[in-house]
Amino acid sequence: MLSASAVRPATVYCYRLDSTRKPNNFMNTRKGQTPYSETAEGLFTQQSSGENTYEDNTYEFLKREYSLSKPYQGLGSSSSSHWEFMGNTMIMPEQIRLTPDLQSRQGAVWSRIPCYLRDWELRIHFKIHGEGKKNLNGDGLAIWLTKDRMQNGQVFGNANFFTGLGVFVDTYPNDDKQHERTFPFVSAMVGNGSVAYDHDHDGRFTDLGGCTAHIRNVEYDTFLLIRYMKNRLTVMTDIEGKQEWKDCLDIPGVRLPQGYYFGISSATGDLSDNHDVISFKLYELTVERSPEEEEDQQEITLPSVDYRVDPNVHVEDEGRSILTTFFVFIVSVVVLVVVIIVILFLLNHYKENRRKRFY
Repeated sequence: MLSASAVRPATVYCYRLDSTRKPNNFMNTRKGQTPYSETAEGLFTQQSSGENTYEDNTYEFLKREYSLSKPYQGLGSSSSSHWEFMGNTMIMPEQIRLTPDLQSRQGAVWSRIPCYLRDWELRIHFKIHGEGKKNLNGDGLAIWLTKDRMQNGQVFGNANFFTGLGVFVDTYPNDDKQHERTFPFVSAMVGNGSVAYDHDHDGRFTDLGGCTAHIRNVEYDTFLLIRYMKNRLTVMTDIEGKQEWKDCLDIPGVRLPQGYYFGISSATGDLSDNHDVISFKLYELTVERSPEEEEDQQEITLPSVDYRVDPNVHVEDEGRSILTTFFVFIVSVVVLVVVIIVILFLLNHYKENRRKRFY
């Protein structure tokens, strides 16, 4: 077992593919079907040579440099490692434990390599469990694709005002007045560096929606799928032990820049849980685009969502807006009075000139 304070040196980052196994029957990643199974060594049976897992000529390729699986080689502080960890993270034989079931802990794992894939699919095998009873556990974990990395903070162990994508598995409701959501709850948020995640309200005012996910203290494996394809963000879950994907979130018009970093983090507060990551698999999707779609594809410099307000527009707070409105009103009144005075003066001057002409 390793912790961030006792890092084992990483040598070569490699994967051993099990060539004796045949591809499984869950290759299609549409709703209702799971696209993978894991061998005893924790490796996916589908290969990285490219599998056509969709009906629209979309192929996927496992990107090993952005992936993690047992025995977690390539994870450490060495300059040759592709991943590094921080905080209370522990590398264990069967999982990466981001936080133990103890209060006030934080942990994270971050990729060292920026991601320049245009279309991708991420599959996370994770486990959240602990001794606390229902609603007496917390806080959850988050999957990131952000401009900055390795930053401690209050958003599931990462910094607030982030720039990029965050997908949250929130296990504790901080907002007591929130009745429309049942926890644990999976949600997503696109941040541009100036918008805060509101922890006290569980991010309700800034997220893109989500779904309830009963993932804590279950006996079967739990998985999360995040797909970004043609500027469309899709989140799906496989959390019932049925090897079936279920829709959670599907948002078009999501624009994410390239060159950001993948990571996963977790935090506990007064309440706690074990937050474990078993595998983290990233696939590149090769998607056919029409000439019109290629022409419309513009370079993205700041994360945004089409249907939301332009993130470059600064929205003033209510108090400042009232002062600004009052100031504009006063200025308008003064200008109107001056105009009236000038008109009266000119009118009076005109009358005097006419009177002199009769004498």
